[in-house]
Amino acid sequence: MKLSRRELLKTLAGAGAAIVSASGAILPGSVGQAEAAEAAAESWEKSPCRFCGVGCGVLVGLRKGKVVAVKGDPEVPVNRGLLCIKGYSLPKILYGRDRYKVPLLRQGNKFVEISWSQALDIMASKFKGAIQAHGPESVAAYFSGQTTVFEGYAINKLMKAGIGSNNLEGNPRLCMASAVAGFFSTFGMDEPMGCYDDIELTDTFFIWGSNFAEAHPILYSRMMERKHQDANVKIVSLQTFLNRSSDQPADIVAIFKPHSDLALANAMAHVIVKEGLINEAFIQKHVTFKKGLTEIGYGVEDNFEYGGASETSWKTYKPFTDKAQPISFEEYKTFLETYTPEYAEKLSGLPADTIRQIARLLGDPKRKAVSCWTMGFNQHVRGTWINNLVYNLHLLTGKIAEPGNSPLSLTGQPSACGTTREAGVLSHTLPGGMFVANPEHRKKTAQIWNVPVEKISPRPGYHTMEMFRALDRGDIKVMWINTTNPFQTLPHVGRYRKGARKGGERFIVVSEVYPSETARHADLILPSAMWVEKEGMFGNTERRTQHWFKMVDPPGEAKDDLWQIVELAKRLDMGHLFAYGEEPLQKALFEEYRKFGLGSGKDLAPYDVYAKVRGGLRWPVVEGKETRWRYREGFDPYVKKGEGVRFYGQPDGRAVIWARPYEPPAEQPDEKYPLWLTTGRVLEHWHTGTITRRVLELHRAAPFAPVWINAEDAGALGIKTGDPVRVQSRRGEVIAKAQVNGRNTVPKGVVFVPFFDENVLINLVTLDAYDPISKQPDFKKCAVRIEKA
Repeated sequence: MKLSRRELLKTLAGAGAAIVSASGAILPGSVGQAEAAEAAAESWEKSPCRFCGVGCGVLVGLRKGKVVAVKGDPEVPVNRGLLCIKGYSLPKILYGRDRYKVPLLRQGNKFVEISWSQALDIMASKFKGAIQAHGPESVAAYFSGQTTVFEGYAINKLMKAGIGSNNLEGNPRLCMASAVAGFFSTFGMDEPMGCYDDIELTDTFFIWGSNFAEAHPILYSRMMERKHQDANVKIVSLQTFLNRSSDQPADIVAIFKPHSDLALANAMAHVIVKEGLINEAFIQKHVTFKKGLTEIGYGVEDNFEYGGASETSWKTYKPFTDKAQPISFEEYKTFLETYTPEYAEKLSGLPADTIRQIARLLGDPKRKAVSCWTMGFNQHVRGTWINNLVYNLHLLTGKIAEPGNSPLSLTGQPSACGTTREAGVLSHTLPGGMFVANPEHRKKTAQIWNVPVEKISPRPGYHTMEMFRALDRGDIKVMWINTTNPFQTLPHVGRYRKGARKGGERFIVVSEVYPSETARHADLILPSAMWVEKEGMFGNTERRTQHWFKMVDPPGEAKDDLWQIVELAKRLDMGHLFAYGEEPLQKALFEEYRKFGLGSGKDLAPYDVYAKVRGGLRWPVVEGKETRWRYREGFDPYVKKGEGVRFYGQPDGRAVIWARPYEPPAEQPDEKYPLWLTTGRVLEHWHTGTITRRVLELHRAAPFAPVWINAEDAGALGIKTGDPVRVQSRRGEVIAKAQVNGRNTVPKGVVFVPFFDENVLINLVTLDAYDPISKQPDFKKCAVRIEKA
């Protein structure tokens, strides 16, 4: 029987749903078994998925206080009833045998059980002691894009309005900071202007540095469906190695050398300008041109300050940006003259004719264009720049902020947008897209939080890399790590793992659900509730805010993270920050938080609306109506009649086209370390695998992280698939099994290792260089050598 793609996806969805029995009584394998799992549920409740930033809607099946099944919610337009294999595995993530159930205190090399009262008293005493002895900058909190909006907003308020420290970071600094800096420097506001509807409305896709098929499979399936519906649809896959996102039916597969994307994007702009493919009317009305500093460094050394910084540079902090100089369109054209396709070919290895072909597709006035990217752009020592350059292409052609024409930065975590970015859970931000260094922003924040404005420090705290360097140095004494696993995810992680256990006054608190590399380095472990064991809100890639209620109890004495934040506040004599009378805490926090965005283009609907609606709403939400396309008249309520397009994040309403040059990477192969290393994800596992490796089926499908090696390189070294090999850099080494070809095929001179496997701790090898503007590290390229182990 021949199935259509849609029928096949539905069949796979049904088979996948059979994974969900928490008791293990129903095993995967057939639609009939899936129906049995569904029948086992007594009731169904709505929730977004716990995993990536796509924001799929899930219906959660409950029976006798347990989650026994999930299915895709057909009423949620994100996924339309489908889920990926991780989504179908959601119930099993709750019931691993080694869940943390009681607080644990380190005693030597062992952990002993203690009560919650003891744990919180110890935690509070460590915070108080450090603050009294060394000031508020001696304590820090490191949260996550998996943190709910309630939790993120609460820790932000506690740290900045209570403790008076801006040493609050989230792990989106490792994955989305360059996207944020790119949005702000080009448009003056964060978050995409388009939405997922563009997938069905465009006819040309440009996939930059993203294994879309494995990292965001539901969106990839929507793109594939669009492609099958219309033979005119073209897909261009721009990658540093062949992966599932460069398989057929991609029309153009462009494999380029690591870091050369800067030259490629400028070469595309060169072709578009030279061949008259620009939208001149759009440029004249809606664009300005600027150039910034060059040769800005790589952030490798402690306390790094790049060229535009000074002792008072933080006073004009918006945000981690550089000094900009206006230029004319003619000056921009002169800048582009260097970036001929032939010049870009020398740097990238991609033929000049292919560069022209790709540029002409994007510039064709008869075609629409959507550009998508993830960590290939963002985890980059010039991540802000390459984000700017893809916006340049859309601004030059006017293909932006309208149906089917959109640059769409894809988000890795479920609430990297809704919590970390929008609620301001970073060292330089305040809720609603505001900044600690801006006196007017601090004044507004102090009024909403009902604290003296002097309480909110104007100086940004440590960004993530500097925060962990400060812990290593001993400048930070106490750190609370919540919902994330930095001692597996940080680059050059060997330094920071050692720093965590140097002793002295250092004290690390980790809120976790399962044993992890970070929990193993803790002094105090707090057992946390996860997903539907608590009430929450997430915000996804397309500005969609979704809500869910608590559905089941967590195991043992595990507590939700919001409770932990409030209990710590009480012990720090700051409980008044969360005193809202009889109103439920989550609702009170959200209603206070939404005050920050009202009237500023970041409007959120009332709490009660999100509590009821399936699938949430895309902000700004004005008069009950969500916004699909921002900055465009007729779609965005902040663009007045007759304006057409207005990029209202910028004072003049114009977006910026940046002249950003190619500069070399921080490290590149040489005689001693002749290969490029790049890292990333696989379909089966979520980030560090702390959760997904507890799901038997996912673990069986991908039990370890291999090192993908080019066949020619492997042959020269006498290596074949399955051989143990040593991957070594100037910082550290790991041993992994070799994999020649398979789901990935790397070019000669490149190796790829996923980061989910704690037994193949690839971040011992990676380099902690970062983008000086966004402060996001570059996990995608460093120099290594390979040998048989």
